[in-house]
Amino acid sequence: MRFREIKKNKKHKQQQNNTPQVRYARYPDKIKALITDLFMIYAPILYLIAYVIMGGKDAFQSSQLAPLIGVTLYGLIYAVLIAKFGQTPGKKAYDIKVVDDTTYENIGFFRAFLRFIAFLFSATILLGLLTPFYRKDRKALHDIICSTVEIYV
Repeated sequence: MRFREIKKNKKHKQQQNNTPQVRYARYPDKIKALITDLFMIYAPILYLIAYVIMGGKDAFQSSQLAPLIGVTLYGLIYAVLIAKFGQTPGKKAYDIKVVDDTTYENIGFFRAFLRFIAFLFSATILLGLLTPFYRKDRKALHDIICSTVEIYV
């Protein structure tokens, strides 16, 4: 073997060792984590708005502002948890973490909130929730928009 080929192979092996081994989160685990978060975070918010603040379900159902406030509060809490810990309670239960797709570090608050808004958009059009089935890294549309990925811890 020539010296150049040996050096090239050595450099290639070093580059392979520097890349972290990442396991992308499976779609069923992401769905289970979302459902857990809805029950642990969103349902109590809606209960407080409907029964403590508004005085009953009839007032809540007739209001257009109350559901918007509930979703906004959920989004803010979600963004704080993702920015600080990289996980919500549901994601923690399934050992999933939301990180930057290149550095694999936690993302900031505004990026996490933008990811939540992009999730609402991608869930609305349904196409965004189907993209993980066609990608190797299992990114949904909101992950592509925000350059994030969900991995196993």
